[in-house]
Amino acid sequence: MMGTNAVDHLKGDSYDNALAESTIGLFKTEVIGFMGPWKSVGQIEWETLKWVNWYNTKRLHSKIGYITPQEAA
Repeated sequence: MMGTNAVDHLKGDSYDNALAESTIGLFKTEVIGFMGPWKSVGQIEWETLKWVNWYNTKRLHSKIGYITPQEAA
């Protein structure tokens, strides 16, 4: 029997799906919906790269004391 703690989950289960869907929803809200309409696929790709860089290196994260993931590393 699996535990109820998120740490106990297996790769590919609903906890992973929920995290991915939450991140995709955030991206769609912050980039796709807010910055459109789009003129080209290249423009979407460029803005996606910029957002992923910000998300992975510069955003403040509450679980690590409101510092960036880069500072926590």
